Amino acid sequence: MKVKAKPGIKVPMENQPYVYIEQAVVEVEPTVYYQRRIQDGDLIVVSEARSRKQEKNND
Repeated sequence: MKVKAKPGIKVPMENQPYVYIEQAVVEVEPTVYYQRRIQDGDLIVVSEARSRKQEKNND
């Protein structure tokens, strides 16, 4: 799943406490740790929605 941190927050990676998730989108496994950070509001799940312009070009 793809996540990014809420603005102004740095969230440590699960097994690398000195590497942080910030505003860049990061791919992570849906573990209990990340699910909890999402529930707490520290992480935001990023969906891969395609824009309408991209959909028109593919048709």
